[in-house]
Formats: sequence, structure tokens, C-alpha cells
Amino acid sequence: MSPIDVLALSLPAATRLPASDVFALIAALDPAGIAITALSGALLAARMRQTFVTMAFFALVTGVGGGTVRDLLIGAPVFWVHNAWTAPVCLGAALLVWFSPARWWQSESTRVIEWADAAGLGAYAVLGTAKALALGVAPVPAAMMGVITGCVGGVIRDVIAGRPSIIMRPELYVTPAALTSALCAGGHMAGVDKMIIWPLAALAGFGLRGAAIKWQLALPAYGRTQDKGE
Repeated sequence: MSPIDVLALSLPAATRLPASDVFALIAALDPAGIAITALSGALLAARMRQTFVTMAFFALVTGVGGGTVRDLLIGAPVFWVHNAWTAPVCLGAALLVWFSPARWWQSESTRVIEWADAAGLGAYAVLGTAKALALGVAPVPAAMMGVITGCVGGVIRDVIAGRPSIIMRPELYVTPAALTSALCAGGHMAGVDKMIIWPLAALAGFGLRGAAIKWQLALPAYGRTQDKGE
């Protein structure tokens, strides 16, 4: 037996969340999570005064981007390809914005996009982590899948819009998703009831992201401490 095999035997096997429970939760919460995330994409298109086709496209790629990358990485069927309601939910978010007064979204001072994105980030980080755990992914990679699910849609949105990606701005964004995912995976490992840890994890991520939006919380940039000491 090779050393790698011995190491594998000595490590605890990843325990799965009950798949039926997780998929029932996803079926119940995914429409709301996708709608909120898609809304942030549609709002950005509104602020940029784009056509409805562009607005609908932004809503779709923002709503499904993170979950698509997650499913491809863990080898699961891409969720929205097999759900008839996903595209209509994204289209509905775009229609809602399209028929709302333009003055609501045009001001650069409004933070509606950021708050919608924060809500979607917290919810999707939980759902992404829980789905990975249910499919037998180990806790640490599962938490990473939660971060990807929560953040990648917003990154794709910003790249397509040709503006600096949200992960390149100083205020906290990936960190709240990582907090949510870590709490979700850690609670699973500790045996905490999912109906307790999942809402708490989502609220923790949303709260941290909200604090970053309100007070411009940010991690220190590389080299800043050294520069100040010179």
C-alpha cells in the first residue's frame, strides 16, 4: 500500500448532507436567490442605459453564472439547463427593472445594486456549499464552491459591462462569501442542525457585506504597510 493510500485511509471520509433535504431547500430558495442576483445585473444595465435585450442578458448571466461554474467543477448537471423556471425568473427581474422609473437607478450614489448583490451573495454561498456537501465534496472544497457560487455571477456581470470587477475593489466582497461558506461547512462538520446554521451563515455573510457597503470596510492592500514605514 502506497503512502498516499495510507494517508487517504487515515483521513475522515467526507460525510454527505441528506441530498433530498438539500435539493428540497434549493428548489424552495433558488427562485428567490436567482431573482435577487439577476436583479443586480438588470440594475447595472439600467444604470448604463442599455436595451432590454442587454438587460435580460445581464440578468441571466448574473443569476446563473456562479451556480454554473460550481456545477461544472463538481461534475453535477448544470442546474438551470434542467429547470424550466430559471430563465423566466431572470427575464421577470429584467422586466421589473425595465418598467420601473429610470430615476430610481441612474444615480451613481444609489447602492441598490450593491445591496441586491449582497443578499444574493449570502444566500447563494449557503446553497452552493450545501449542494457540494450533499454531493459528497469534502468540507473545504465545498466551502470554496460556496464562494464561487456567491461571487462569480457578479464578476461575470462586471467583466461583460467593461467596468472594474467587484473583486478588484478594496471593500470586502469575497470575504463575506468565504465567511458564509466556512460557517456552513463548519456547522456541518460540527453536527449543527442545518436549519440553524444555514440561516445564520447567510445572515453573517449579508451582514458583513452590508457593513462593507455602508462603512467601506476593506482589507489592507499589499505593500501599504511597508510604504507607510518608508
